[in-house]
Amino acid sequence: MPWLPLMLVMAAAAATSEQQVPLVLWSSDRGLWAPAADTHEGHITSDMQLSTYLDPALELGPRNVLLFLQDKLSIEDFTAYGGVFGNKQDSAFSNLENALDLAPSSLVLPAVDWYAISTLTTYLQEKLRASPLHVDLATLQELKLNASIPALLLIHLPYTASSGLMAPKEVLMGNDEVIGQVLSTLKSEDIPYTAALTAVRPSRVARDVAMVTGGLGRQLLQRTVVPPAINAPVSYNDTAPRILFWAQNFSVAYREHWEDLTSRTFGVQDLNLTGSSWNESIARLVLTYDSLFGTMVTFKFTLANRFYRVSARYWFTLENLEIHSNGSVAYFNASQVTGPSIYSFHCEHVSSENEDGNLLVPDTQPSLWQMTFRDFQIQAFNVTGEQFSYASDCAGFFSPGIWMGLLTSLFMLFIFTYGLHMILSLKTMDRFDDHKGPTITLTQIV
Repeated sequence: MPWLPLMLVMAAAAATSEQQVPLVLWSSDRGLWAPAADTHEGHITSDMQLSTYLDPALELGPRNVLLFLQDKLSIEDFTAYGGVFGNKQDSAFSNLENALDLAPSSLVLPAVDWYAISTLTTYLQEKLRASPLHVDLATLQELKLNASIPALLLIHLPYTASSGLMAPKEVLMGNDEVIGQVLSTLKSEDIPYTAALTAVRPSRVARDVAMVTGGLGRQLLQRTVVPPAINAPVSYNDTAPRILFWAQNFSVAYREHWEDLTSRTFGVQDLNLTGSSWNESIARLVLTYDSLFGTMVTFKFTLANRFYRVSARYWFTLENLEIHSNGSVAYFNASQVTGPSIYSFHCEHVSSENEDGNLLVPDTQPSLWQMTFRDFQIQAFNVTGEQFSYASDCAGFFSPGIWMGLLTSLFMLFIFTYGLHMILSLKTMDRFDDHKGPTITLTQIV
């Protein structure tokens, strides 16, 4: 298997990176990728380079494209669980290895920029001019694919992070079985295809393996660090995940009385999302709490997706945030919460209070309601799985530190310029005393 040694050689260069994921491509057609296209050691494939690899396959290859999208995957997964040390029978990627060996065309990119992967689904959708279809084994068998009609099929593969060695391997083996069954279904129907395997974000398996191997010997002064628990984001689903919302702290106040809704919102299975809806233009996330300030309170987030010709892309905007309680409605303008539709939006503070940026502006002043989100993140369009896309942050380019540095530099430049001007303004004497003549009297030196 020539591709596994290549990944093993590049593991040392790619292991230190936290922003790259591997991408494995193969197709039932020949001649889509030249052997020279394999990247050299330590190379990180950018979005522009990735498009040069994908364009031949999408233009000349089969019209049916399969995208196996795993939640997390890293180059260390292939090193730890791929059986590259001669133990092939224990490989967690047996079906993938077999597919690559039998494929007429294949390409392995060990390190692809995370931004390129986050826009991969949108890129494939634009090139194929076909909407992505989320499928599983049951729905795949019911589909009638045509070799001449483009189709983009998304198959999500889970991944569970664990400190043990066997749990991730078993999950990867289960994912490999899914890949094998999907390919067997297409082969039985004699459907040409191009397939890709990648992940939403890196898994960083190297840390898990280090903990297991480190236990084989003595580890002095080593203490296991338990990471803080992070609750899952709020996810609205119809046929697939559509809206994601998360905050480290979600607090609301009515008549100056504050309530913390973080534990009642995130990581809660029975959260009331009645009234939420989604389409390609408008998304609404509705959160209802039965007993808040002694009554039922509903929070409604309305996001709009529009195309702007100046930037030649779609942008989303949080149009407004509504609070419904006792038949009354409080409106907050949140139009500053905006970003490209392929990204999520993130901000350290989204609040109606002036000291926290005042991104939420109440329609009536003074307002009986106050809201504060800390480490706020939301995405309502181009959601892939249960993970946020690359975040468009609200932080401005000119931070206080940058302003202090600029002002200090300008002040020092002014002092330097003034001193240089004074030095250049010095004039030497143009008349000297002659001992043979009368003494020169200097009354003033200009």
